[in-house]
Amino acid sequence: MFGPQVPTVTVPEIADDTYLLDVREDDEWAAGHAPGAHHLPMMELPSRLAEVPTDRDVAVICRSGGRSAQVVAYLVRNGWEQVRNVEGGMGEWAAAGRPVVGGDGQPGRVL
Repeated sequence: MFGPQVPTVTVPEIADDTYLLDVREDDEWAAGHAPGAHHLPMMELPSRLAEVPTDRDVAVICRSGGRSAQVVAYLVRNGWEQVRNVEGGMGEWAAAGRPVVGGDGQPGRVL
């Protein structure tokens, strides 16, 4: 579906020091995201590529894994090596019992 298989990571495999890149839209981010994640909507990626680190592990997450897989494929084509798609996205993140916070700092939910 996405051409070459994109590298993936499962929620339990994500280390605490991994750069978590959330590529969902603003309303999805505001409703609930992983604490410490970095928000960069998918459509803004080409103009904000410099914000994505190249010197550490990057895990890309969206709601279910589709958009993030496209972003990972794009980053790999542009020279990123330490980048992985989060399998199952934020749905899997929440299901695994990982914290989700809203834009106001209160407990959030996954849209």
